[in-house]
Amino acid sequence: MVYVGMDHGTTGISFAIMNESQVLDVFKISREDSKAGKVSAIEELSKRVDLDDIELMIITYAMGDGISTILPMERVENRGILSIGGAGKVTGGGTSVYSEIENANLPVLMIPGIHKNCEWLGPLFRAAYSHHASPEKISIVYNAYLETNWENMIVADISSNSVDLLVEDGIIKGAIDACCGAMGVVHGPLDLEMIRDIDDGKRTANECFSHAGAIKIAGIDNKVAFMKDELLNNYRNGDEKAKLAIDTMIMTVAMEIAGLIAVSKNEIEGIVLTGSIGSMKDPVDFEKELNKYFKNKYQTKIISSESGAIGAAQIARDIAHGKREIMGIKVEL
Repeated sequence: MVYVGMDHGTTGISFAIMNESQVLDVFKISREDSKAGKVSAIEELSKRVDLDDIELMIITYAMGDGISTILPMERVENRGILSIGGAGKVTGGGTSVYSEIENANLPVLMIPGIHKNCEWLGPLFRAAYSHHASPEKISIVYNAYLETNWENMIVADISSNSVDLLVEDGIIKGAIDACCGAMGVVHGPLDLEMIRDIDDGKRTANECFSHAGAIKIAGIDNKVAFMKDELLNNYRNGDEKAKLAIDTMIMTVAMEIAGLIAVSKNEIEGIVLTGSIGSMKDPVDFEKELNKYFKNKYQTKIISSESGAIGAAQIARDIAHGKREIMGIKVEL
């Protein structure tokens, strides 16, 4: 028997396949290709594993703000979301994959997002923000927990957007969403200039959010799938704006992590880095540059940039083995 995890990411949809002890395969399909019908998630999955051998599959979808526990797919209404609005670029690729899985007659559970209706979240975080993180951040945290055994940690997922999470006593207690805190490559917080642009009707809030990351500083305006590569290529070529953009992004991530450490009730055991940028060593050693701010005070651990899909598969395996709580989140079968 095998277990499958799915990460509904910004630039693509990733799948991890594992058995009882190890990851067997990880693959990604393009959102654009999925929407255009050029690729089928179920067909790609069936090339790698007999679908009848899947004991359990865990998936994530969009903001996940319509549910607050881990639920069977058939019990989830409206795909587990309140609205598709305000979620960054919408291509329809994730929607088509969801429909494929829904029609495949597989045993599937869905992970919730982190939002104000999650009772396991810290009450001050619930009061402060309506939304904290999308569902794959929970699977990322679970993978981080299994990799480190840290009960008290910060998990930093840095890629198209940046989301940092606080774990206390093995429970997710808080997180800061991309639109509220640190910059990622593409997405970032809305500052005064952007709020004025929105009020003046120059851009929508979502358009501002989708151009508020490092690309804003680097002067890059391309398709989301190409923005990171363009930024890094410019950096390699010595472009000053690209260097400033990446340095600024790292500073904002350090500020956010430091803020979460400051409000933690427990002593932090370490910082876990993941995401396409967070796990990067070249051309930017993200861990090294981040540690300049923390002066190596905290132990750091880099986990796979595919930790969202891998963690989801690990959750599937452990729920199949009888686990009924994941990082403080109830499993309802």
